[in-house]
Amino acid sequence: MHDEPMLRFVSCASPKGLHRIAYWQWDARCGSPAGEGTVLCVHGLTRNARDFDALAARLSERWRVVCPDMAGRGRSDRLADPMLYTVPQYLADCVTLIARLDIEEVTWIGTSMGGLIGMALASLSGTPIARMVLNDIGPFIDPKGLERIAGYVGDDPSFDSFEQGEAVLRELMRDFGPHTDEEFRLLSRNYVIPKGDRWGYHYDPAIALAFRAQAGMPQPDLWPMWEAIKAPVLAIRGQNSDVLSVDVASRMRETGPRARVVEFAGIGHAPTLIANDQIAAVEEFLSEKAE
Repeated sequence: MHDEPMLRFVSCASPKGLHRIAYWQWDARCGSPAGEGTVLCVHGLTRNARDFDALAARLSERWRVVCPDMAGRGRSDRLADPMLYTVPQYLADCVTLIARLDIEEVTWIGTSMGGLIGMALASLSGTPIARMVLNDIGPFIDPKGLERIAGYVGDDPSFDSFEQGEAVLRELMRDFGPHTDEEFRLLSRNYVIPKGDRWGYHYDPAIALAFRAQAGMPQPDLWPMWEAIKAPVLAIRGQNSDVLSVDVASRMRETGPRARVVEFAGIGHAPTLIANDQIAAVEEFLSEKAE
């Protein structure tokens, strides 16, 4: 059984003041705690750091793995201004976290929103990102997926029990593909949390405000950002994804950093990186020597 990760905090700034970002750190189990380098895993819009427990446990055999809760999720503070729940603020928070870790380079693994943050950071001059895994996200988001996500993000239900909340969450997670009961429980245990004598979701429902405002506008052209990325990229796609289309994945393979694209059957948005074949794809990519 792998040891539990350490929970730590770092203070970050926004235009409205300071907030604390929580992060879970898995020290490497080979040689020094820093291992062969640091892997930073960043979750999707309504998710949190503990989504990566299975992946982090495996990768920490060789690497230090750090998984932050983005602002308004998990153990992190909520933002004073909900309209700041945007990629620029998340990016700034991640830069602060990387500075706290005192590292020159990092391997980035980003699911959905976490991948958007990663692409933005990887496109900048002097970026610390040495290689990147993008999990079911690209420079253009399929409008069907945006509409579906906008339909539930910000929900603030109240449940009588964890089990009641888990049952509702399972329906929301149906696109994640087949999972055992134990795996669904792992994905739910830090999502459905105690709230007084009731149970509810871990995130600030106000994260929906900025998301819906942006979803109602034309998408910005992120392809120039993609072209600016120099780091090697592994793009993971769920075969049934309504967020990362086949056409966008193909263009990612042919342009910019020329991503290697791996697709998993029977899965929509997004692969959970729990299954052995998904973890193995990430591990193989991270193990390759830079050319």
